[in-house]
Amino acid sequence: MAGGKRGSRVGAVVRRLRKAPASARRDAAFAAAIRQIPPGKVATYGQVAAAAGYPLHHRQVVQLLRRSGDALPWQRVVGAGGVIRLRREMAHEQRLRLEMEGVCFRAGRVVMADHQHQFRAWELPR
Repeated sequence: MAGGKRGSRVGAVVRRLRKAPASARRDAAFAAAIRQIPPGKVATYGQVAAAAGYPLHHRQVVQLLRRSGDALPWQRVVGAGGVIRLRREMAHEQRLRLEMEGVCFRAGRVVMADHQHQFRAWELPR
């Protein structure tokens, strides 16, 4: 019974995070983190959210990237494990942009061991 209550609480938190309203402060923190990723490196949506100080807000990182267009180096943010989460033409464009920066792929995924960016908290503006 206790596990059921805990599961429902976790589900409620997840639902609340999915519906989190836009926040200029949060979005600015995400943008600053994304700008820290140098050419030839990538980070996951979750890593960007955590580096910005908003763990579990990876879906809001996706929303920001959709709204920002080419204002941010969006191609450097990938799904967990180095997977390109975009579809069709955008997936092809992201892979081409990353390959032009020297990022290598194996079995359709970024070789994260070689190209994963390590955020340094002291370099991120707060």
